[in-house]
Amino acid sequence: MAIGERVRQRRDEMNITATELAKRAEVTKGYVSQIENGLVPRPSADVLYRLASALGTTVADLLGKEVVPIQKEMPESLLKFIELENLPNEDIEMLAAIKFRGRQPRTVEDWRFLYESIRRTITE
Repeated sequence: MAIGERVRQRRDEMNITATELAKRAEVTKGYVSQIENGLVPRPSADVLYRLASALGTTVADLLGKEVVPIQKEMPESLLKFIELENLPNEDIEMLAAIKFRGRQPRTVEDWRFLYESIRRTITE
C-alpha cells in the first residue's frame, strides 16, 4: 500500500475530512489530495511527520514499515493495559519509561488512570 493510501485510510478511520487533516498538519487541502492520490509519492520528512502527528500515528506507519521497539522489561500490568487499549508504539514507550521514585504503577487500573490523566493534560 502506498503512502497516500495509508494517509487516506487513517483519515477515514478517524472520520475527518481532507480539509481538517490539512488544517491539523498545516498543509493545503490540495497537497493532502495530491498525496492521497499518489501524485506526491514521497512527501518530505517534515510533511510526513506533521501528517502522522495529525493522524495520531507514526511516520513508520505511514511508510508501511514495522518498527520493532527496543525490548524493555515491562510490568505485567502494563502489558495487559497495552493489550486492552491497543496503544500506539509512542505511547507504549512513554508509559514504559515512567517511574516515580523508582517505581511504576502496579495495576491495569493505575496505568489507565495515568494514561488518561496524561491525555487530558496534553492538548492537541
